[in-house]
Amino acid sequence: MDFEYYSSLAIVSAVVVYLLALLAHAAEWATARRLAPAQPVRELVGATVGSTAGPESLGRSGTDGGGDEVRSERVETFGRVGLGLTVIGLGLSLAGTVLRGVAAGRAPWANMYEFTISAMVLAVAAYLIMVKVVGARWLGLPVTLLATIGNGLAATVFYVGVAPMVPALHSVWFLIHIVAAAVCGAAFNIGALLSIFYLIKHRVEAKGTVTGYLAKLPSAQRLDLYAYRFHAFAFPLWTFAVAAGAVWAEYAWGRYWGWDPKETWALVTWVIYACYLHARSTAGWRGVKAAVIAIIGLVSFWFNFIGVNLLFSGLHSYAGV
Repeated sequence: MDFEYYSSLAIVSAVVVYLLALLAHAAEWATARRLAPAQPVRELVGATVGSTAGPESLGRSGTDGGGDEVRSERVETFGRVGLGLTVIGLGLSLAGTVLRGVAAGRAPWANMYEFTISAMVLAVAAYLIMVKVVGARWLGLPVTLLATIGNGLAATVFYVGVAPMVPALHSVWFLIHIVAAAVCGAAFNIGALLSIFYLIKHRVEAKGTVTGYLAKLPSAQRLDLYAYRFHAFAFPLWTFAVAAGAVWAEYAWGRYWGWDPKETWALVTWVIYACYLHARSTAGWRGVKAAVIAIIGLVSFWFNFIGVNLLFSGLHSYAGV
């Protein structure tokens, strides 16, 4: 059985399913825009996957109650379809990642293609956990966009055939370092998406009544708290990942740190997220400024794992395309 072929097929299929989920969530947002103004729904903070309290309550206070009720049902339908497709997409991408490992006879994290599809699996899984715990289906639109683009780039631009690992990768630190970095990638992505939503909701709340689908989102203050929790979880793990990479470098190349482009940019990313956490604890930098730093941190993170591989040469060039 050609596991590599079926792995690629599963990843391409996941891209298609994620795209359909993206369209469903886009329709969910578009339909909600025509609802009458409503106050944010507190119950959504504790809602579960099956909860219908949030979408159904949108627009009930409008003058066109009957029409708003029909549109609310459509919002709920589109949301459920998007969520269901996202679950299917996660299953396909997980299958593709596992089959890639089976085809290679090793953990599927030896190059940029494999790291990207693994990070997307973890990011979508984190989103679905949020849906279960805090009713965060409102995060479906940006998460499915991220999954579509990430897996799409992996399948079309980053793809490389299965090949043996280079000698430098034959170490237990390969598993430790890459797994930690992939988990950080998922947390940083979700944290940045929450920061973007915080900026949007903060601006809308400052103008007055929150309308349309934005009324489903938690308050700006709670979005900021969610973003902080993801970053507070990821930063110590990123610190560990950088340290584990240094130990791995000593094992592979006989030195802990050599200012290789990827090592340098990993440190730059660490500094940015350290600034974010410091900003969160500083009165004058909380909120909007801290959220902007979080978004810059995510850009730095992905530049480290994609841009550095494509633009610079170094000891980490084996991870490129």
